[in-house]
Amino acid sequence: MTRSIYVMAPEGQTGKSVVALGIVDALTREVETVGVFRPIIQSGAKDAILTALLRQPAVHQEYEESYGVTYEDVRANADEALATIVRRYGEIAGHFDAVVILGSDYRDALGAPELGLNARIAANLNAPVAFTVSARTRSAEEVVQFARSSLEELKKHHAQTIAVIPTRVPTGHEAEYANAVRAAWPDVVAGVIPDHRVLAAPLLGAQVKAVEGRLIVGRDDMLQHDSQTVIVGAMTLPNLLARLEPEATVIMPGDRTEMIPGLLLAQSSGSFPQLAGLILTGGYEVPETIMRLITSVPHELPIAVTELGTYTTAERLFRLEGMMTSSERKTELGRRLFSEFVDAGALLGAMHVDRAEIRTPVMFEYQLNEMARRDKRRIVLPESGDDRILEAASIVLRRGTADIILLGDPTDVKARALASGYSLEGAEIIDMATPELVEQFSEEYARLRSAKGVTVEQAKEKMTDPSYFGTMMVHLGLADGMVSGAANTTANTIRPSLEFVKTRPGVSVVSSSFLMCMADRVDVYGDCAVNPDPTAEQLADIAISSAETAVAFGIEPRVAMLSYSTGTSGAGADVDKVREATDLVRLRAPELKVEGPIQFDAAVDPTVGLKKMPGSEVAGRATVFIFPDLNTGNNTYKAVQRSAGALAIGPVLQGLNKPVNDLSRGALVDDIVNTIAITAIQAQHG
Repeated sequence: MTRSIYVMAPEGQTGKSVVALGIVDALTREVETVGVFRPIIQSGAKDAILTALLRQPAVHQEYEESYGVTYEDVRANADEALATIVRRYGEIAGHFDAVVILGSDYRDALGAPELGLNARIAANLNAPVAFTVSARTRSAEEVVQFARSSLEELKKHHAQTIAVIPTRVPTGHEAEYANAVRAAWPDVVAGVIPDHRVLAAPLLGAQVKAVEGRLIVGRDDMLQHDSQTVIVGAMTLPNLLARLEPEATVIMPGDRTEMIPGLLLAQSSGSFPQLAGLILTGGYEVPETIMRLITSVPHELPIAVTELGTYTTAERLFRLEGMMTSSERKTELGRRLFSEFVDAGALLGAMHVDRAEIRTPVMFEYQLNEMARRDKRRIVLPESGDDRILEAASIVLRRGTADIILLGDPTDVKARALASGYSLEGAEIIDMATPELVEQFSEEYARLRSAKGVTVEQAKEKMTDPSYFGTMMVHLGLADGMVSGAANTTANTIRPSLEFVKTRPGVSVVSSSFLMCMADRVDVYGDCAVNPDPTAEQLADIAISSAETAVAFGIEPRVAMLSYSTGTSGAGADVDKVREATDLVRLRAPELKVEGPIQFDAAVDPTVGLKKMPGSEVAGRATVFIFPDLNTGNNTYKAVQRSAGALAIGPVLQGLNKPVNDLSRGALVDDIVNTIAITAIQAQHG
């Protein structure tokens, strides 16, 4: 049965799209298929919010099937429009486990009847309502009062409300508004969405359009950058520089072009906030000498001109507000705020959504980010000279998956990120030449390696290596985990950890596993990257560590110790090693469900498993696959990845005291993002 929820507001500009986005995100972690539907849209250009929801990875839907009618249809005949909405919704609803329905925007002069119309639609679609109300300019008591009168209208039309969510709540007052809602409606889910200037930030392109301007310097794609604030630059350069803010749009009289070189220098220096753009007012022609300077000096500052005066330009820009889902950055922020301030589990429970038994790759990736976000950890990335690392850091920061530490010269790192269009806002950038850190790290390394005769001077040489520097940060608790290997070898990444992070008590060997995301489940494969030919004792270690990895990522461990023989049907040194390792696992971890030796087909296929090992809790249902050697493991994971189209996340290093994970030098940005999330989750399990 399809479950649905209708996200509704009593007025426009409430930010209900963030709530809809958050519910889509929450459903993605619980069910296999999620649909979206907008009963009423404006005619003409495509609906921006609907388009943004359709872009979400878990939503696979065509735009034309995702809406009901236009405002014109409603004005022509409201009852007929309602019938069309119900019919068009019915055409798609059966294709999804859950559907998120997003109410109208109050933008097309339907006026007061629009709330009642939304209520009628929700009732006719049998969709419970998540009601949003803007807290901007309203106290908590005023929000409750305003919502109460609106909910009476919903009740009159037989729409059931299961959640009340104030949006644009003043930062620091979230609990006050949530408690006010709970007191007024104890039986509904109460959540809030805090106000955040990024969510309502307009695009630079929207600003240029609003002032009837044109871009004279910069690429068109720069117009898609957000503008966080507006600064009127009608003062001297020193005073203007002191007032610059990140991603601000500066308005400047067009006859003050002598200020431009100073702004360009500030942008390229890395010592001042990076601006969104510059708008020159008054319609003055930029002198040829200044244009020559602007176009010959490397910079990333878009410059536009307008015929309007400074006052009119400022007035229009200060009134301008952007769409809350107009960029990937806003989308990720919206997901994060919803996750932090709305009890998604309670909301889905009110919808009566049952968790799917299957786990698709998309579901698992969403779950990884959610698990990491719940208890954010600091992850150090030593390879800041690689653009893939910078892009991945930017994505992780947007999603709120982890706090990021980058190693490198701060000015160089910021300049490289800016040139590539990546925002590192919120990242900590540490210069490896910082004297205090070099001294502290070198003394600690020399102490730890004193038995090997390492001196402080030799230790200082080691600390020039980013892998050693980053690992020492993890060792000393300045970071919770490290991800490296995009530019370094596996040996270079792991060696420092083996030298001084060491293995956990009771673990004899560092090993690896891959999280293999199949079409309908997630399995753990180990060891596929580190140990060429493990002994029986090491194989038992790998099995127990891989089972612990499975538990950390929400996978019930059923461990298959793989061999070319099942049960007692075969003999030989290789089979005997697996049999001995299985016995050791049972001795050291009696709570684990483990079977071995067992062939792959008997481990994964219920029919074969029943035939070869009747009565086994693992045969045919294994989730953790332990390969007898690296040759078998590495080839098998790659064969499954390529032939079955599985998403292979890893390698995940296991057995260390603190999490350090290795990347393939051919890693894609998504691989790096996933590995950062995995490392953060490992750090949570300490």
